[in-house]
Amino acid sequence: MPHDPARRLYFSVALLATLAGLPVALAAGFDLPARRADLSDTDLRRVETVTRPTNDFSKAEPYEAMQAGAATSIDPVTQDSFSHISANIPFEEEQDFKLGNALFKKLWVSAPSSTQASDGLGPLFNARSCMSCHVNDGRGKPPEGGVSATSMFLRLARAPTTAEEERAVANAETVNFPDPVYGHQLQDLAVPGLAAEGKMAMRYTEKAVTLAGGETISLRAPSYEVKDLAYGPLDPATTISPRVAPPMIGLGLIEAIPAADILVHADPDDKDSNGISGRAAIVRDHRTGNIALGRFGWKAQNATVRDQNADAFSGDIGISTPDRPDAHGDCTKAETKCQEMPSGVQQRLGNEEAPGPILDLVTFYSANLAVPARRKASSPVTLRGKELFYRSGCISCHVPKFVTRRDTVEKAQSFQLIWPYSDFLLHDMGEGLADGQQVGVASGREWRTPPLWGIGLTQTVSGHSFFLHDGRARNLTEAILWHGGEAENARDAFSSLPKDDREALIRFLESL
Repeated sequence: MPHDPARRLYFSVALLATLAGLPVALAAGFDLPARRADLSDTDLRRVETVTRPTNDFSKAEPYEAMQAGAATSIDPVTQDSFSHISANIPFEEEQDFKLGNALFKKLWVSAPSSTQASDGLGPLFNARSCMSCHVNDGRGKPPEGGVSATSMFLRLARAPTTAEEERAVANAETVNFPDPVYGHQLQDLAVPGLAAEGKMAMRYTEKAVTLAGGETISLRAPSYEVKDLAYGPLDPATTISPRVAPPMIGLGLIEAIPAADILVHADPDDKDSNGISGRAAIVRDHRTGNIALGRFGWKAQNATVRDQNADAFSGDIGISTPDRPDAHGDCTKAETKCQEMPSGVQQRLGNEEAPGPILDLVTFYSANLAVPARRKASSPVTLRGKELFYRSGCISCHVPKFVTRRDTVEKAQSFQLIWPYSDFLLHDMGEGLADGQQVGVASGREWRTPPLWGIGLTQTVSGHSFFLHDGRARNLTEAILWHGGEAENARDAFSSLPKDDREALIRFLESL
């Protein structure tokens, strides 16, 4: 992977020239930085040295256990381990974090209601609060036979079909197009007097995979459909994609990674012939309308934590914000009764159901949830697993470390050495994980590399061990075995390891 400025410039220009069919207008409008502008030459050399992957697995690296730098939480491990404030937040900002936490947990109610600051739910929705999906600020899971999906929903979308629609996607004016009746996602809940859109139905088919040494692992291959549709059939062109809620930790630090340091890992034409391409997601900042690097969401469709929150308020809860001002959320024109339902806008409080101060506080909370410290980072088994993780090629996508910008608005996120284990780029993960749904520049086979920090605390925080975008993997071994496409070589390297080595690699992941 390139680290010197000259190589950075080469890869930036290469990326600019090969953005998967994007028009010149978009490519020219996206300023791909050849190097960081926030550092002196001396500091740039320091950063390039400290972020270079290690070759010494005899001991933990300096500061490795503090995987979010000074922001790392060293609180005892409990089910609240993802809910702590970043350790270096100034005391005077703790009030904003606590207010944001209260709003994150807030249960919205349907309009009109006597609690006017809380009404405006829906009319169609998937959850009544942010915490309903991100329980303990952690990872969602499949419903597993439950009545409501809650922390898992179905994205609905179709690809462009006209030249005008293709231009809109290429210019990042939209990421795709909704179902004409059901919108961008299936809402399985509704306010009183209105029918919910339908229900997600899924089933699993078990398939066996044999590993080195003869051990057999059963993977469950899911299939999805929509049942009990209340407003007619889906459009034949509409694709459905299941998504579980991702964990909330470290989001502000991810936003603070300089775009240049993410783009340097992009190699869309696989110039180095290592089988890993990695493409940047090109999106627009919801607030400014400017072209930006997507880094949040399963397909990196959002540029900022604020964008991600505004999308969730609108699509998941049906609450309007300054960035997504439609008080009827994902309700379409075809859903006339939904459009006629009262909204929760209170003019004395603002023009939206969640006015600017509410979105600001929830964003501050979301951006400052601490990443927990590593456990057993110096253990011989952990270090052996780390070496195997690196040698198997996993770090080609799960890039270990970055240093955040010096010029961050939030000083607590400034110039921190962090260990997210992600490149935040789009990768073809093979047909096994494909959902067939285009999202901006991401194809139906591409997914953003998810960060791995905190992954070992999933069971403790969320009460389950389901992984991947739809929770199909019941443990980390299954998650690895589902990797295909660009990750096929790394998966095969894991599969061919002796059992003790595979277990050591898993122990490393569990230490994160």
